Amino acid sequence: MRRYLRVVGLCLACGFCSLLYAFSQLAVSLEEGAAGGRRPQAAAMVSWLADGERGGPGRGAGSAGSGRPGSVLSAGQKRAPDLIVDGCEPPCGCWELNQSPLEEQSVLLTSEPSLQSLECKGSSLCYWNPYWMLPSAVCGMNCFWEAAFRYSLKTQPTEKMHLAVVACGERLEETLTMLKSALIFSIKPLQVHIFAEDQLHDSFKDRLDSWSFLQRFNYTLYPITFPSDSAVEWKKLFKPCASQRLFLPLILKEVDSLLYVDTDILFLRPVDDIWSLLKKFNSTQIAAMAPEHEEPRIGWYNRFARHPYYGKTGVNSGVMLMNLTRMRRKYFKNDMTTARLQWGDILMPLLKKYKLNITWGDQDLLNIMFFHNPESLFVFPCQWNYRPDHCIYGSNCRGAEEEGVFILHGNRGVYHDDKQPAFRAVYEALRNCSFEDDAVRSLLKPLELELQKTVHTYCGKTYKVFIKQLTKSIRNRYDTPPKER
Repeated sequence: MRRYLRVVGLCLACGFCSLLYAFSQLAVSLEEGAAGGRRPQAAAMVSWLADGERGGPGRGAGSAGSGRPGSVLSAGQKRAPDLIVDGCEPPCGCWELNQSPLEEQSVLLTSEPSLQSLECKGSSLCYWNPYWMLPSAVCGMNCFWEAAFRYSLKTQPTEKMHLAVVACGERLEETLTMLKSALIFSIKPLQVHIFAEDQLHDSFKDRLDSWSFLQRFNYTLYPITFPSDSAVEWKKLFKPCASQRLFLPLILKEVDSLLYVDTDILFLRPVDDIWSLLKKFNSTQIAAMAPEHEEPRIGWYNRFARHPYYGKTGVNSGVMLMNLTRMRRKYFKNDMTTARLQWGDILMPLLKKYKLNITWGDQDLLNIMFFHNPESLFVFPCQWNYRPDHCIYGSNCRGAEEEGVFILHGNRGVYHDDKQPAFRAVYEALRNCSFEDDAVRSLLKPLELELQKTVHTYCGKTYKVFIKQLTKSIRNRYDTPPKER
């Protein structure tokens, strides 16, 4: 019985293929009938193509073509970009030809305007439209090959990374240094979203416009924005503007994924690398952060928090990678109602319930949220968010010891005082560095000398963690030939 079923299935498949072939032949015959007196020319051209495929005299002796459809197009030829509309094919034969001999140019890409207008009549067709369903006025054979070329020449657009920062008060220089560290090492184009107080906009614009020579960088300035009915409460939370990050999924509605960082962040390896962690998210994860502490004995949340927090020691929101699309769609479990709430609906109820119990503002609210939804958080290791807490009482970030610091987080103002001179040395080195290749290459030696002066501190004793990854980043970005990167 099974044999009979197999035979029947094979016959049906063969019949279907035959039917498709019959339709294609019918289309060709209809084309010939509609073309009338023009077919001798078209037939001659098709004959030329056939000769070329057989290696006949139609193709020059020096041609590199192998007879495959994709090899018909000469390397010097390109599509006319202004003829591609709404993802559809341009008229048949609409290519820009080079000045090479005729035998090196495809017969399908005729340069005779009269023939082109007669064959195609300016018609445009979508490349997914079946060939045998074309109007009789459209040259089906040409457009069939043209679709093949379209597929072979189609290139994927370069992915753009999105970086967001919130700057208020005297954070201008710190923010610019952070952006400089991001641009020095990153490879893919970077779109920066800067949320700043109105009085800082002109200063940001003046400085960032002077970086216009960086082709892979664009920025947008936004005002600080909170919901009108609760703006005063959000502005008072922790620090001015700090809670702005909570509303990024609601403000940047056209952005799919985003990396948020505090102003006191320094990138010691390309943004591309942390951006690639988005691909490691499973189907339930919407954001990624690092633990607040590695060592529970010195942890803050597990010793002092008066509210729920994620994991054993909580998470730090100074570096937060987000899939905004998922965040907007998700319904969050919570301890305020049995109903699940979306991102825009859960923020204010959380603040009202816990505002007398939270110390670190928006970070505490994120900890509460992911305490109830632990499956939604991807936790990356401490070297992606290295803070003084990781070395102030002795080194406790094993990942940084092995691989170096990837992202430096100088919280508590350590870039601007003498409490942690190792952090300040890295900040000053990047702040004073220019974008010239030689300046970046010459960054390491003076920095290492400055770090060696900090060995009297706990963080300074492990100063090599600050330059281990930085050395690799500079070598890979500026000393490696482009083809090997």
